Amino acid sequence: MHLRFYNHERILGSGPNATVVYSVQRTTSSSVSGFGNVYVYDNLLRAGVETDSPIIGRNQGMGVGSSMAENSGLTNFQLVFTVGEYNGSSLALQGLFPVAPLGTLFERAITGGTGKFRLARGYLLTTEVHSTNTTLTGQLDAYVTFR
Repeated sequence: MHLRFYNHERILGSGPNATVVYSVQRTTSSSVSGFGNVYVYDNLLRAGVETDSPIIGRNQGMGVGSSMAENSGLTNFQLVFTVGEYNGSSLALQGLFPVAPLGTLFERAITGGTGKFRLARGYLLTTEVHSTNTTLTGQLDAYVTFR
């Protein structure tokens, strides 16, 4: 099964509407992935890249700056679906999030799920496709199998 959706993030430091915040800021690095930093997020999942496209769920999770070089962080998160065919279901994921230029493709593991995604396995390909001073939008392509 292949699913495509878009993660709409209000980036760290973008004011009171930020959807990414530090829970522990161990370093004063300019990168959220500063070694030892812990951050949490609750981003919108939308059907499209446009900011007015339908909301289909949330990307809720946490990350830890796990690289001494401050070029990546370890993420653990849930894609929680709130409408449509997958309403009430979620995918569990984990993996590295690189600090990389817009357009870089990276992969994380689908480690499980709930509801219609029970016993899910697979991978998620992410490409950051749009950014502003306060937002970051990523294209998420989930490739899901079931055991």
